[in-house]
Amino acid sequence: MKAITVGLAALLLSTASSFAAQAWMEADAGGSKIFTDAKGMTLYTYDKDEAGKTNCYDKCATNWPPLKAEADAKAEGEWSIVDRTDGTKMWAYEGKPVYTFIKDQKAGDVTGDGVGGVWHIAKPD
Repeated sequence: MKAITVGLAALLLSTASSFAAQAWMEADAGGSKIFTDAKGMTLYTYDKDEAGKTNCYDKCATNWPPLKAEADAKAEGEWSIVDRTDGTKMWAYEGKPVYTFIKDQKAGDVTGDGVGGVWHIAKPD
């Protein structure tokens, strides 16, 4: 019985951590690795954000939806959680909050890269 309990606990732990990993993925775009959300939509960083803090709200967040994190999400490696002023949480890579772009219509679109000189594709180091 103890072996079954330990096995079940291990299975639950691996399942819980896989939920966090499913919020984002690595993808290949033109020979470069980039980050996308679970649907394959490109993730971006915003130069006006601070480490661990988002400065994208209201119209900005409408055009650049934050990559939401569940209330019980836990930081994982270079990925951390940022608290938003509206009480929601979002994901950040190396402290930089990440967003999708409303004008990207399908997985693989990168139309947000360079917008206003302050939006950039999120990439692994």
